[in-house]
Amino acid sequence: MDLTEKKISSELIYESSFVTISRDKIQLPNGNNSYRVVINHPGATCILAITKEDKVILVKQFRYAVGEALLEVPAGKLDIEGEDPANCAMRELAEETPYTAKSVTLLQSFYSAPGFCDEKMYLYRAHDVEKNSQLDPDPDEILETVLLTKDEVRQAISEMQIKDAKTLIALNYWLSEK
Repeated sequence: MDLTEKKISSELIYESSFVTISRDKIQLPNGNNSYRVVINHPGATCILAITKEDKVILVKQFRYAVGEALLEVPAGKLDIEGEDPANCAMRELAEETPYTAKSVTLLQSFYSAPGFCDEKMYLYRAHDVEKNSQLDPDPDEILETVLLTKDEVRQAISEMQIKDAKTLIALNYWLSEK
């Protein structure tokens, strides 16, 4: 069965350096027309970084859209068109925490909210993590670095203290490692 929805027209609702929002008229597979509001996003990376002491590196930051501080893996948007997501992941780790990685491996890519947004996230695993970053967070980022053991992560998840999807995906990889 062909499930493809075809764009008939598009109306720009909002445009910024970060996202664009449009209202698209579409044709459904059954021939009927409908509308979709779509947020176009440049994409982002997130990084699963584990210290030599076998603790995951998380950041705690207030997320205005949900009205609370969340525990998350370091992450950030691709800043330059065509930016290598691996470089972005390493930069975000160094900007948001006191840590760096010598290299990264792609674990997974996924869409963060495909019902209304085209943001594609790239999850990387950091290698050779060291506490030696010389970078600072962006001026609008106020972050606290949090280190958790596997047992502390399991407890935080069971107590619903970790609510961010990219972080739950990343931590699932870590917790499933042998």
